[in-house]
Amino acid sequence: MPAQAETLAPAPARDPLAGAVFLESAGQLREILGVPWDIVIDKVHDELTEADLGLLARAPFCAVSTSDADGNCDTSPRGGEPGFTRVLDARTLVLPDLPGNRRGDSFHNILANPHVGLLYLIPGAMTVLRINGRARVLTDAPFFDEMAVKGRRPHLALLVEIDEIYLHCSASLKRAGVWAPETWENAAGA
Repeated sequence: MPAQAETLAPAPARDPLAGAVFLESAGQLREILGVPWDIVIDKVHDELTEADLGLLARAPFCAVSTSDADGNCDTSPRGGEPGFTRVLDARTLVLPDLPGNRRGDSFHNILANPHVGLLYLIPGAMTVLRINGRARVLTDAPFFDEMAVKGRRPHLALLVEIDEIYLHCSASLKRAGVWAPETWENAAGA
């Protein structure tokens, strides 16, 4: 009779956080980062400028970040033809909800916690537009017909009342090579 294979217990995994040092306070963070430059603070505004409107008109993609009442986060992609985000006024945006996976994570979160963060990317542009605000979910509005895509009218839309707008610099996009096709082959995998 063949001998039974000996069952070996898996080797204990090394703690990947052994020796890690965690940040403990806002004071410690400020000590590490230093004081932000005035130019960075001065870029924050609460109404859309002509430059912001130009970026929104060219933007085909937005990442929408929300969290539920317990702080559990979600970031969901939204996209369409450039300019898919509708500007109602200098402090209000609307994003149509186009057919997707039907989970509605962002909408569920907004029903519990209206705070939302939007991050707009424009292919080839080295500027990232960040908008923070408070959102509500619309089931209809007179402008829904104008947001139809290929004859399909949205069933829902995200109304965002703007609290803060910020234009990020291009450093992270440059480091990541996001718009540099020569960097894409390795990122795509084999």
